[in-house]
Amino acid sequence: MQRLDQKFEVFFDGDCPLCRREIDMVRRLDKSGRLILTDIGSPLFVPTDVSLETLMREIHGRFPDGVYVTGVEVFRQIYDRIGFSFLVVPTRWPVVRHALHPAYRCFAYFRFQLAKRRMARGNCHQNSCPRTTTAIIDSAAVPLPLKEN
Repeated sequence: MQRLDQKFEVFFDGDCPLCRREIDMVRRLDKSGRLILTDIGSPLFVPTDVSLETLMREIHGRFPDGVYVTGVEVFRQIYDRIGFSFLVVPTRWPVVRHALHPAYRCFAYFRFQLAKRRMARGNCHQNSCPRTTTAIIDSAAVPLPLKEN
């Protein structure tokens, strides 16, 4: 079982205005410093065990032991750590949980399509577009050790 006092790394697309806005808010609220916020859109980012395309397709988080989680579970981990546990509890209720997962997957799919268009047009910050576009077109997804939601 992962503890909330442990660090949790969040991989986000800093070229996505919506993602950047959310992470800026999270950064301000993370008073305890329990989140490591990694911008996968940065030219300094070098993927290791997970391809850039996989990270771009949906939000990923990583526990200190190397276990990855994706989607809604990442947001649960974030909001638990910034003191919004009251928002997390209902997301674990069966009816809500079963509605959130497909809704997030739909959002992630469309966000990824928009990101691919943005990168193809070169509308990215920090000159990351050429590296990112090539990586998304040419990479193959790598299986992850995922934690069950």
